[in-house]
Amino acid sequence: QLQASGGGLVQAGGSLRLSCAASGGMYRIYSSYVVAWFRQAPGKEREFVAAIRWGSGIRYYEDSVRGRFTISKESAKNTVYLQMDSLKPDDAAVYYCAAGAQYGTTPDVYNYWGQGTQVTVSS
Repeated sequence: QLQASGGGLVQAGGSLRLSCAASGGMYRIYSSYVVAWFRQAPGKEREFVAAIRWGSGIRYYEDSVRGRFTISKESAKNTVYLQMDSLKPDDAAVYYCAAGAQYGTTPDVYNYWGQGTQVTVSS
């Protein structure tokens, strides 16, 4: 039900935009859902990056990405975006989108997951 895309290889300081598209009208039905982005680097735990409340548009960011990443939504396309600017090598990871009825910064809060998209940042 969630399809993540937009990853790739970028130089440090560059930008990428990730997309998370929902199928089946999930966002229309669950208007109170929260959509989040997590990332997981090799050998590390999956960590929270950003989230947005679909209904209100309230946004949340992990401290290390605040001011560089922007999460947004496009209701007509049932899609959430993660605009990533000023990318650093430490941002390299597989990025996952997730959705759940409540906001949280741990993966267990979210019921639905996309397949992940690889982001590689060269120094």
